[in-house]
Amino acid sequence: MSEPPGLTPAERRVWHAFPTGAEIVFGDDRPTGPDPDRTVRAHVINQLLLGGGDTRDGFVAAVRVRGAYVIGRLNLTGGRVLHELDLSFCRIVEEPSFTNCRTGAIRLTDCKLPGMDAGGLRADGAVSLSRSEIDGGIRLPRAQLLGGFRMNETVITETDPETWAVFSGGMVVDGGFFARNATFEGGVRLVGARMNGGLFLEGTTVRNPGRLSLDGENIVVQDAAELSKGFRSEGTVRLRNARVNGTLSFDGSVLDSTDPGRLALHGSHMVVDELLMNLAEPIEGRLSLSFSRIDVLMDKPRIWPAEVYLDGLVYQSLRGPATPKDRLSWVSRDPQFHLQPYEQLASWYHGIGHDDVARKVQLAKLRARRRRLGPVARAWSILLDWTVGFGYRPWLAFAWFAALVAFGTVVFSADPPHPIKDNVEKPHYHALVYSLDLLIPLDSFGLQSSYDPVNWTRWVAYSLVASGWVLATALIAGVTRVLRPE
Repeated sequence: MSEPPGLTPAERRVWHAFPTGAEIVFGDDRPTGPDPDRTVRAHVINQLLLGGGDTRDGFVAAVRVRGAYVIGRLNLTGGRVLHELDLSFCRIVEEPSFTNCRTGAIRLTDCKLPGMDAGGLRADGAVSLSRSEIDGGIRLPRAQLLGGFRMNETVITETDPETWAVFSGGMVVDGGFFARNATFEGGVRLVGARMNGGLFLEGTTVRNPGRLSLDGENIVVQDAAELSKGFRSEGTVRLRNARVNGTLSFDGSVLDSTDPGRLALHGSHMVVDELLMNLAEPIEGRLSLSFSRIDVLMDKPRIWPAEVYLDGLVYQSLRGPATPKDRLSWVSRDPQFHLQPYEQLASWYHGIGHDDVARKVQLAKLRARRRRLGPVARAWSILLDWTVGFGYRPWLAFAWFAALVAFGTVVFSADPPHPIKDNVEKPHYHALVYSLDLLIPLDSFGLQSSYDPVNWTRWVAYSLVASGWVLATALIAGVTRVLRPE
C-alpha cells in the first residue's frame, strides 16, 4: 500500500519503518514544544495500527517511535489492532482513546500526556505507562489487560477532587498490576478488580486527603497485594470485602487518613490468607477489620491507632512481638464494647496452651463490659471481680475467707462471747472454730448457736455472717459463669 499524500518527512519515516517494526528515534528526551522535525500527527499512527500500512513477511509490523511530538488524538476506539504501539519519550498533546479496543501490547513509557481513556480495552499484550507524566486521570472501567499493567514510577496528577487519578471498575489484570514507586495525586479506584497476577504498589504514594485514596472494595487478588516498602496513603484505603489469596502486606508503609475522624484503613469483611501489619509509622486515623477472616495476622503493637474496630474479626494465628498486655490493649480500643474480640483472643490463647492468659482475657472482657451496666449490676460486677474474679480466680474467695477467719479469731480471742445458757451442756469454745462457724452459712460446729457475742463484737459477728453468705453466693455465681458463659 502506498503512503498517503501529505506526509511530513518525520511522518514518512514512521510510515516506512512500520512494516519491519523498526524504532524511529527523533530524540532521547521528551520534546517541550512543537518541532517540525519531531512532530507526528496522531491520525498517521491511527492509520498504521488499524491496517492502513503495508506489512512485510518475516517481520512483525509495529509503530515504535522515540522522542516525537504527537499532535491530534490517538483514537483507536472500537478498533481491532493487530500491531504493537510503542511510544517512548514522546509528548502526546491530546488524550488518547482506546475505548472498547482489542489490541496487543501498548507502551507509552517515559511520555507526557493529558490523561487516557481505555474503558473496555482488551489488551492481549502488556500495557505500560511506566515513568510517564500524566496531567489528568486515566480511565479503565471493564478493561481486560491479559498481559499485565505497568505504571512503575509513573506520576499522575488529577487536580479535580471529584475525579479519580485512576478510575476502573471490574477490571481484570492477568499478568500483574505493577505500580512501584509511582505517585498518584488523586484517588485510585480498583473496585471489583481481579488481579490474577498480584497487586504491587511498593514505594508508591497515593494522595487524596479527606477522601478515598485507594478504593479496592470487592477486589480479588491472587498471589500477593504489596502495599509495602514505602507505600504511603494520604486518605482512606478501602479494602472492604476484598479477597487476597496470598499475602496482604503493609510492611514499611504509612497510612495517614489526614483526618482523625476518618478511617485510615477500612478492611472490614476481608478474607486474607496472611496480613502483615509492620508499618513504618503508627497509623494516623481509625482502622477497621470488622467481620474479616484472616488466617495469619502478623503485627507490631506500636502501629495500631487509638480506635480499632475488631468486632467479628476471626483469625487462626497471631504472630509478632506483642505481649498479652499488648493484645488486651488491642482488643480494648473499640469505642463500642463487643464480646467477640475478647472471646476470639481468649480462644486463640487457649488453643496454643496459654490457659492462664485466656483467663486474663476473659476477666478483661467482663471488666470492660462493666461500663455498660446500670448501678446495681455494676456493683454486683465489682463484687464478683473482687471476691472470686468472676469465677476465673476462685482462690480469691479462699484468700478473703482466710483473712476474715484470722480477723475473727483475733477479735473473739480478745473478747470471747458469752454462753447462751450456762447450765446446759455446750461444746467447748474455740475462737478459730467460732469464726469458722460464723462464716460458713450452715451452723457446722454448733458454736454459733451456743455462744452469743457481746458489746462491739456483735457487729463483727454480724459482718462475718454476712460476708460468709456473700462469699458463698459470689463463688457459686462465678463458677456458674465460667461453666455456662454468656
